[in-house]
Amino acid sequence: MSDEPPTPPANLPTEIVNTLNESDPEQLRDVATYAEALAEHKEREARLEESADQEEVEEQPDDLPDGVPAKATITIKEINDNRYYYWQWRDGDRVKSKYKGPVNPDD
Repeated sequence: MSDEPPTPPANLPTEIVNTLNESDPEQLRDVATYAEALAEHKEREARLEESADQEEVEEQPDDLPDGVPAKATITIKEINDNRYYYWQWRDGDRVKSKYKGPVNPDD
């Protein structure tokens, strides 16, 4: 191990670096344990949110409109408290959408 203190990551705010530099080794270990647990928690929440978003994707019917590829799926988007169906597909690095119609609240 080097005699020099470690270099903090460039994206870490100065106030956090200063607080950590003023902390004793036990506090630093507690911060490290907490930060790792918090990162795992936030990653898990993001995965759950992403899977919930994907659950709104419905099965693809056989009658595709012009310009919509066979790999497209129907997605529900909410805009200003109104829900709409959109065809959605990936084209290279982009996701493309085409309006299908409003969601019927009786479905």
